[in-house]
Amino acid sequence: MKKIVLIILVIAVHLTSFSQDDYTQTIRGTVTDKVTEAPLVGVNVVVTDLEEPVGTSTGANGEFVIPDVPVGRHNLKFSYIGYKPKVVSNQLVKSGKQLAVEVKLEERVEELDEVVVKGYEKDQPKNDMAMVSARSFTVEETERYAGSLGDPARMVQNYAGVVASGDKRNDIIIRGNSPTGLLWRLNGVNIPNPNHFGALGSTGGPVSILNNNLLKNSDFFTGAFPAEYGNATSGVFDLEMRSGNPNKREYVGQVGFNGFELGAEGPFSKDSSRATYLVNFRYSTLEVMSELGFDVAGEAIPQYKDLSFKIDVPTENAGNFSLFGIGGLSYIEFLDADSDSSAYSYSTVPGTDTYNGSDMGAIGLTHSYFFDNNTQIKTSFSLSGKRVETRVDTTDVAENSDKLFYHENNKQYTYSFSSKFIKKFNAKNNISAGIIWDNHNINYSDSTRTGADSFEKLLQVDKNNLHLFQSYAQWQHNFSDRLTLYTGLHHQYFSQTDEHSLEPRASFRWNIADNKSFNLGYGMHHQTQPLFIYFVQTELDDGSYVQTNRDLGFSQSSHYVASYKHSFTRNLRLKAEAYYQDLSDIPVDEKSSYFSMVNYGALFHQQRRDSLVNEGTGKNYGIELTFEKFLSDGYYFLVTSSLYESKYTPSDGEERNTAFNSNYMLNVLGGYEWDINERMRLALDLKFLATGGKRNKAIDLQASRQKGETVYDPDEMYQDRLKDYMRLDGRLSFKLNGENMSQEWALDIQNVTDEKNVFVKEFSEAKGNIITKYQRRFFPMMLYRINF
Repeated sequence: MKKIVLIILVIAVHLTSFSQDDYTQTIRGTVTDKVTEAPLVGVNVVVTDLEEPVGTSTGANGEFVIPDVPVGRHNLKFSYIGYKPKVVSNQLVKSGKQLAVEVKLEERVEELDEVVVKGYEKDQPKNDMAMVSARSFTVEETERYAGSLGDPARMVQNYAGVVASGDKRNDIIIRGNSPTGLLWRLNGVNIPNPNHFGALGSTGGPVSILNNNLLKNSDFFTGAFPAEYGNATSGVFDLEMRSGNPNKREYVGQVGFNGFELGAEGPFSKDSSRATYLVNFRYSTLEVMSELGFDVAGEAIPQYKDLSFKIDVPTENAGNFSLFGIGGLSYIEFLDADSDSSAYSYSTVPGTDTYNGSDMGAIGLTHSYFFDNNTQIKTSFSLSGKRVETRVDTTDVAENSDKLFYHENNKQYTYSFSSKFIKKFNAKNNISAGIIWDNHNINYSDSTRTGADSFEKLLQVDKNNLHLFQSYAQWQHNFSDRLTLYTGLHHQYFSQTDEHSLEPRASFRWNIADNKSFNLGYGMHHQTQPLFIYFVQTELDDGSYVQTNRDLGFSQSSHYVASYKHSFTRNLRLKAEAYYQDLSDIPVDEKSSYFSMVNYGALFHQQRRDSLVNEGTGKNYGIELTFEKFLSDGYYFLVTSSLYESKYTPSDGEERNTAFNSNYMLNVLGGYEWDINERMRLALDLKFLATGGKRNKAIDLQASRQKGETVYDPDEMYQDRLKDYMRLDGRLSFKLNGENMSQEWALDIQNVTDEKNVFVKEFSEAKGNIITKYQRRFFPMMLYRINF
C-alpha cells in the first residue's frame, strides 16, 4: 500500500512542477424561496473569506455568477430583506469545473430591528415540511466518507439508525425495519430499485445505478416522513439530479468502483444558454479489465452498464420542462459452484451453473409552472420498469449435460402520473397538496424442478392495470420564527385488494434558542406487499394451482419520534432522537410458524411464500445520538450511535427478535485536508464501524443431516446473534488543479485490518455440516477523475 501511495504522490508532484500559476474558477448558482421555489431577485451573494470579499446579486431568474474566484474552499453569505440570512461554508472550487450552488432561503415570520447571521443547519432537509428523522446530504459526502465508494446508499449507512445488511450489498436497514420498506424517489418521481443485480421486490444491490456526478444535495428520511411520501414504512430516499451548466460545456472522465465513465454537460446552443443537457455513461470496471486479459474475479465477472441524463428547457411563459432518465443492465454467471467463482456468490449450490441478470430503467418528463411568486404546480409523467432473470442448471459431469433446475423471468413496468400544488399565503402559512397514480403491469414466470420431467409453478401471471392511487394534503404554520406546526393527511388505494388507507401525519418544532431546538413527530404509514407476493401459487392435491395471497392488505407502521438538537457553534452540533414504531397487519403464515414479512429483504433472491394473512405484529424502539463537526478549518468528524430493539410476533404467537435486530451500532469517522500549495490538496479519511452481529437462523444440524437439506429450529429462530461486526475503512485522496482542468486520485480501502466478519452460517449438503461464510475481507479500490 505504501508503494501505491508513494507512486500517486510522485506522479502528482511531477504533474504540478511545470507551473505555479494562480488558478481561478467561476461560482454560479440560483437562490429560491424555500417553500415555493420561486426565484429571488436581488439577493446579495458574497464570498466572505477572501482578503477583499467579492460578490454580486441575483438576477431575474434568481441566478448569480461570481467569476475569477481562486481555487480552494470558500464561504458564501446570502442575505435578502425579509428572509433569514444563510452562510454556505467550505465550498470546493476546482479549476476544471464551475462550482454550482443552489440555495433556498426561508422567509422571516417576525421583522427584526437588527439582522445578525447566526449560521444555519447544514444538515437541514430541503423539504420544508420535514421536522424529525430527516437530514440532507451533499454529493461531496458520498465521495469523502471512507467506505462509501461514491454510492449514496452506502454513504447514508453512516447516519444514526441505519445499519448495512452486508459488505457486498447496499441495502438500507432503518431502525430494525426490513429494507423493502424504503421508498426511492428521483426528481419527484417514484422509481424501482436503482441498483445493478437488484432482486425482485428488493431495494438494494451490489452496485448502484445512481451516479453521484449527476446528483445534487438531497434528502434522506428515517421515520415519520411528510404526507407527500407514501407506500413506504421505514424510510425515504428523495434524490434530485442537478441541471447542466448553462454557461459552458464541461466534461468528466472517471474510473473507480462503480465503473469506467464519461460525462458531458452544457448549453445546447451558445446563442441560448437557457436549455441545458447532462449525460453520463458507465461500464463495469471488472468487465473492462477482463476484456484486457486481467484475471480479476475468476469465472464470475459482473457485467453491467448504466446511462443517466437530464435535459432542462426553461421557457418565458410556459414554465420549465425537464426530461430525465436512468437505466442499467447487469449480468453475471457462476459456472459450477465448486469452482473458485463460488467465492463471489452468496448462495450458489455446488454442482450447478447459475446465470443471473437484471435490468432497470426509468424515464420522466416533469413540468413546473409559477402562477405567481407564491403559487406553483409541479406535474410529471414517467415510465419505469424492472426485469429479473435467473437460471440454475444442474451439471452432470458424467453425461456432460445440463438440466434446468430453476428458472425465473419476471418483468414489471409502471406508468405514473403525479401533480403537486404549492401555495404560500404568507410567511406564517403554506400548504401543498397532490396526487400520485401508478399503473403497474406485470409478467411473472417462476418455476422449479420437482421431478425428472415436472416443475412447480411458483409464479405464473400476466396482469395489467394494477392501480395504486395516492393523494395528500399538508399544511405548515409558523406561529413565530421559533415555533412551527406541521399537519398532513395521506390517502392510499390499491385496486388489487380494493383497500383504502387514511394516514395522519404531524410534527412540531420549537426553537428554544438560536442554537437549540426540540421536535416531536408522528406518522401513520401503509405499504403494499412486493407485487409478486400477491400471485404466489400453491399446488393442490389434484394438480391445480390457487393464488392464496391475492387479498393481502397493507402492512401498517405508526411512528412516534422526539428529538433534541444543540448547536455549539455553526459547525459543531449534538442531536439525540428517540423513537417507537408500532407494526401491525404484517403478513405471516396462516398456519402456526415463525415466518413474517418483517424479515424480508437483503437477499439476491426473494422467497415466494404462499398462504399468508395480515395477522402479524412488531415493534421497533430505540435512541440515537449524533455528534458532528461539519468540515471547517480543514477537518470534520461524525460520531453516530444507536441502541435499539426490533421485535416481531408471527402466527405462532411467540415474540422474537427480527432478522435485523443487531441491538447497537457505532460509527466514528473523520478526515483532514492539507493544502500542499494553491493547486494541490491531500486528504485522509477514516471510518470505524462496530455493530451487533446478524441474527442467526438457528439450523437444526441433526434434522438437516437426516433430511439432506437445511432444516431450521423454529423455537430458536433469530434468538442468537452472530459475532459482532467491526470494520476500519480508509481513503487517501489527492486533488490537482491545472489550467482549465482538475484531476483527482484516490485509494479506498475497505476493511483495512482484514477483519473476518461473519456473513452467514449455512448447512452444507456436500459436507453434512454447518459452514461459515465471511464478509468482504481487505478490499482496495482506486479512483481517478478528471474534470475539464
